[in-house]
Amino acid sequence: MYAVIENGGKQYKVSEGDVLRLEKIETKVGSLVEDSKVLLVSDGKETKIGTPVVDGAKVTLKVTDHGKGEKIIVYKMKPKKGYRRKQGHRQPYTEVTVEKIQG
Repeated sequence: MYAVIENGGKQYKVSEGDVLRLEKIETKVGSLVEDSKVLLVSDGKETKIGTPVVDGAKVTLKVTDHGKGEKIIVYKMKPKKGYRRKQGHRQPYTEVTVEKIQG
């Protein structure tokens, strides 16, 4: 069984037991989060496609960790003007494990 969920403007194909890195969710480590933005659910025989979400479907996620991603460098420069700006950024994330898919 698998599902397609939407979180943070991105779509993820998930199965039970998968580990994902989602946009930061303000919850404690070890708590359960229910995601009701389920776009598609399939059990191998039957596929339900939502318009835009599947009614009554939800995915239960267990929060396992919070952290920051790899550093990216944002560099701006205008030639012949002496303008240079360097800035770093690390995107925060929440790592979750898919516990249960209901659909």
